[in-house]
Amino acid sequence: MWPMMFGLACCAIEMICTAASRYDLARFGMEVMRPSPRQADVMIVSGTVTKKMIPQIVRLYNQMSEPKYVISMGSCACGGGPFKEGYNVVPGVDKYIPVDVYIAGCPPTPQGLMHGLIMLQKKIEQESIPNTRWYKKEPVAGIPIPLLGPDLIDTRKLDLIFEETHKPIESISQIDQEGGQNG
Repeated sequence: MWPMMFGLACCAIEMICTAASRYDLARFGMEVMRPSPRQADVMIVSGTVTKKMIPQIVRLYNQMSEPKYVISMGSCACGGGPFKEGYNVVPGVDKYIPVDVYIAGCPPTPQGLMHGLIMLQKKIEQESIPNTRWYKKEPVAGIPIPLLGPDLIDTRKLDLIFEETHKPIESISQIDQEGGQNG
């Protein structure tokens, strides 16, 4: 497996430590962290995912070739962590891209990341090729990239947003009559 590092915060330091000589990921066939999504087959998202970064994460995920997998590393990437209620933090990367393995911790240790990578390898060994999404005859559609405006807009929900914003408005006279009856 060739992982692509996507370190966003303090979890990235632990991910870098895991790739160093003390923990030696080469034992598990993951010797080189790839800088390009086209050369990687597993994305490790580690750290706080902000609303400004999620479009780039989705774009990089779409650029990875099949088969591709995602590891969510740390409390922030898994569910927002201690910054969950923040105005600019996404409550989990899994709201936008499919995650295969979650690694808990704040930050998780290098041993935790190694365990997550081993769990991903076991999951891959259990896959049946004819049942995987990338082996089917129909093309695999990319995930729509969210739009960053005043807030994130999930482009998969544009039809619902359009319906809600284009509902007919009640006439002002009806509102005045109801207000007069209640007041």
